[in-house]
Amino acid sequence: MPRMSASEKQKSHNRILDAAARLLREKGIGATSVSDVMQAAGLTHGGFYRHFTSKDDLVARAFSHAVGEVVGEMEAASPGQERVAAREQYIATYLSPEHVGNTGGGCPLAAMGAGVSRTKNDTKQEGAAAADRVAALLQRNEDVQNGRAVLAMLIGTIVLARLATTSGEARAILQDGQTGVNLLQEHW
Repeated sequence: MPRMSASEKQKSHNRILDAAARLLREKGIGATSVSDVMQAAGLTHGGFYRHFTSKDDLVARAFSHAVGEVVGEMEAASPGQERVAAREQYIATYLSPEHVGNTGGGCPLAAMGAGVSRTKNDTKQEGAAAADRVAALLQRNEDVQNGRAVLAMLIGTIVLARLATTSGEARAILQDGQTGVNLLQEHW
């Protein structure tokens, strides 16, 4: 059988990361098997170890991949007004009913943070690095505490809105979260 080219291997790797990032956010770490991920990626289970050393390795990389997906525009924005506008757009999108309903494509910190915090060191360190990465993008006036506070407000808001039993209650929670973010911005 001919060997897979580097380009083909990278495409397969990216399909696995995309599938894992979505499934892990939707179902959680414990409920997502390697077989589930490989099937969703359209690949055989046997090919998994050509890409990852373990499920923990997959979780760490998929988590980082998912964070990159959701903050990519903010990271790509030039410092200054463009970054401020990207940050404000990120917050508005984050605190939306669409985000509440999109666990598979939404914030991995909100969807997987608690699960990642209970993993082995490498994966947990990836989670901490991801939180720092997002907080740095959210901070105002070069104040890391502000970025962490805004991130905590955003994550908490989405978790609570997803627990709401009605769409009206979820919208009210989102509005409360926006009020909290606004107060944090005024404080700093």
